[in-house]
Amino acid sequence: MNERIDTVLHKFRSRMTSYPPGMCPLTLYRSLLHISMNQSCGKCIPCRDGLHEVDRLLKSIINGDASRDSLSELEKKCLMIEETSDCAVGASGARLILDSLKDFSDEYESHIEKKRCVENTVQTIPCITLCPAHVDVPGYIAHIKEGNMADAIKVIRDRNPFPTACAYICEHPCENKCRRSLIDAPLNIRGLKKYAVDNVSADSVPTPRRNVSTGKKVAIIGGGPGGLTAAYFLSLMGHEADIYEEHEKLGGMLRYGIPEYRLPKDKLDSDINAILSAGDIKVFTGTKIGRDIPFEKLKKDYDAVYIGIGAQLGNRMPMENHDAEGVIPAADFLQKVARGDSMDLSGKKVVIIGGGNVAMDAARTVVRLNAETVHVFTRKRDDYTALESEMESAMQEGVRFRTLLSFLHIETNPDTGAVQAVWLQPEIVNTYDDFGFVTTEHSSNYPYRFKCDLLILGVGQRSDSEAFSEAGVPVQRGRIQASEACIVQGMDGVFSGGDCVTGPSTAIRAIAAGQVAAINIDEYLGYHHKISLETDIPPAYPNPCIPTGRAEIEEKDPFERRTNFDFVELPMTYEEAMRESGRCLRCDHYGCGSMEGGRGDK
Repeated sequence: MNERIDTVLHKFRSRMTSYPPGMCPLTLYRSLLHISMNQSCGKCIPCRDGLHEVDRLLKSIINGDASRDSLSELEKKCLMIEETSDCAVGASGARLILDSLKDFSDEYESHIEKKRCVENTVQTIPCITLCPAHVDVPGYIAHIKEGNMADAIKVIRDRNPFPTACAYICEHPCENKCRRSLIDAPLNIRGLKKYAVDNVSADSVPTPRRNVSTGKKVAIIGGGPGGLTAAYFLSLMGHEADIYEEHEKLGGMLRYGIPEYRLPKDKLDSDINAILSAGDIKVFTGTKIGRDIPFEKLKKDYDAVYIGIGAQLGNRMPMENHDAEGVIPAADFLQKVARGDSMDLSGKKVVIIGGGNVAMDAARTVVRLNAETVHVFTRKRDDYTALESEMESAMQEGVRFRTLLSFLHIETNPDTGAVQAVWLQPEIVNTYDDFGFVTTEHSSNYPYRFKCDLLILGVGQRSDSEAFSEAGVPVQRGRIQASEACIVQGMDGVFSGGDCVTGPSTAIRAIAAGQVAAINIDEYLGYHHKISLETDIPPAYPNPCIPTGRAEIEEKDPFERRTNFDFVELPMTYEEAMRESGRCLRCDHYGCGSMEGGRGDK
């Protein structure tokens, strides 16, 4: 019996992870409340009867039949149940609803006053919604299924001009809520995108026809993914886009922050070549605004300015010896290697502080530079924010991981001034914070010394925003202050987005910001251009929903790949791609709550 129930719960877990975006959160909380009600043994009245009373009140609120007094009654009952229940079943169920009253107060308010959900709370297509650039995922997968790789690239490029780069390094948030999880496992969306660009080079697929020239000029500061995206769409709209890039080549952190083994630079160049072929785009490399050209001159000479400088400067920790020889931020280390300033780390012991994707890239790069040992230290498990696949690959290549260790200070050699050890304090887990992350405190164990020859700090990045602050651009704690529409308040015609506004994030989010900025700059200039998608989406057919294994992207043997910087992933075969694309449920046509003309609302 227990084994069969475990099987049911395992299947139920996938239903929770694929809970669709846009659903009413109060409905979700009521579903979770029912779990607590079903777990009740019936012994104590607060749990047995109280949870049913809470459910009755919550149902009336969801249906629009409740008054403001119902909210007060709901809160009082939950507090009573939390305090008087015999065990955790009742207490946790009541606490769940109390949390909802705090976290979704606007939803409760809307259901009481307007008898409906908050505006725009509507079920959407999961993969399109969760892609920051809102790429039509079912559309391009349908083209892949039909064998039309060039058309698949056109669909991707309709929202994202980096089909190749994202196929290789995107964190694929589009897969997180894939409805295919209800049957077996999420679709391998990144793998299918990679199959398309592996078979047809992005720069061989023509870009859409450019609109008639408007005579307007826009300056783009920063030639990374955000700046290039803005330039691409502005060019297609008919504007002239001039890109000013500090480095010698375009690409930003895609070129100077992502190691070659993850993103070969000839693949990145195929995207950039296609972008530059779109129209009237001029590029000025080796040009830093504030050093070579005053920002005020750009404001004067151009009709609009977009600041997309990213966050390429690595942070150092505010402690003694943070700038000692052998101590380097992870972002600076990766840029140094990308520029060809590689070092031989044979016989060296390397320590990395931090658990993000940049730290993982640094760790795997160090392995390829022949380091004797590579250790990654974090204070708690939640600090490992890198993709699970990246951490697994790093472990396979020999990187060692330790957690529950806080970083105390850096010890240097008294003669040379170079780092020779780090001091670490063992931690123990404590309570959870308001965001659900565990906190830690020092354990009674003594700090200990760990020898190292190179210390890499993967503790975040910042923007080089000083020149813009001096020019009057609003900057707070190193970040440019701009709205979600990328509009810089108080500076007419100035827009900004990406990492320099949000702090370090992913390439696809910078691309999304560039897209938003281009649309709003176009509106600011007095236009409302549309860019044509020069392909049709194939028709959808019902899917039999037969459980089928997910096709994974395989990597070379770790003992082979750790010896060089060659690309590590193996290509997906034709059979794998056809089977994987056939698993798509076409949620743009089936199963969505909001439909328009047969295709789901995005």
